[in-house]
Amino acid sequence: MPPRGRRPVGGSDTRDEILTAAGELFAALGFERTTMRAVAAKADVDAALIHHYFGNKDGLLAAALALPVDPAALLAGLDEDPEHAGEAVVRRVLGVWEADPETRRRLLALMRVGLSHEHAAGVLRDLLGRTILTALASVVADDHRPLRAALVGTQMGGLLLGRYVLGIPAVRDATCEQLVVAIGPVLQHYLAGSVGGVMDRGLRSSAPRGSRASPGGVSRR
Repeated sequence: MPPRGRRPVGGSDTRDEILTAAGELFAALGFERTTMRAVAAKADVDAALIHHYFGNKDGLLAAALALPVDPAALLAGLDEDPEHAGEAVVRRVLGVWEADPETRRRLLALMRVGLSHEHAAGVLRDLLGRTILTALASVVADDHRPLRAALVGTQMGGLLLGRYVLGIPAVRDATCEQLVVAIGPVLQHYLAGSVGGVMDRGLRSSAPRGSRASPGGVSRR
């Protein structure tokens, strides 16, 4: 018989309550200082349940950082209008955050955990690095693809941080469509515009001595 006051193995509600407790403790204490026993106490469950559902603390962290939405499904079909893919990304991501309070709560918890300590940040970076590039694969230019995807991710991460976590007044109070118009072209540049690199350096170095390369790569005397 489980100890009094602690629930036995339950269903999805118990699992979600463990994840909520873990997310709060990871954000407050960090990965290293959060113990399975503390998570169990906060969730009011037997510690054995955490091992039952998640295996170990690394498994618990991975589950706490799982995205509540599927980026591939969210960003599907961007290639149907690739010239406006940047605006579509902003519109769809903000739509998810604005439409469902529970999804927003889970995303905020994920962001706070990821920002709290280096171990969690590393797990979240790896997760986002893979998922963003995969989700944007159909509209990202062929060169510098990891960099392009990372730039899109950092731009959107900064927007979400400023709007929903820090509550920067002008960003918080702007309409979604204002943000689409302002930030969409920036993402479009990251997706398909020039981001520099070996090719640009090569053009500059190959220009005749005494000349300079124009922005289009044509030499000028």
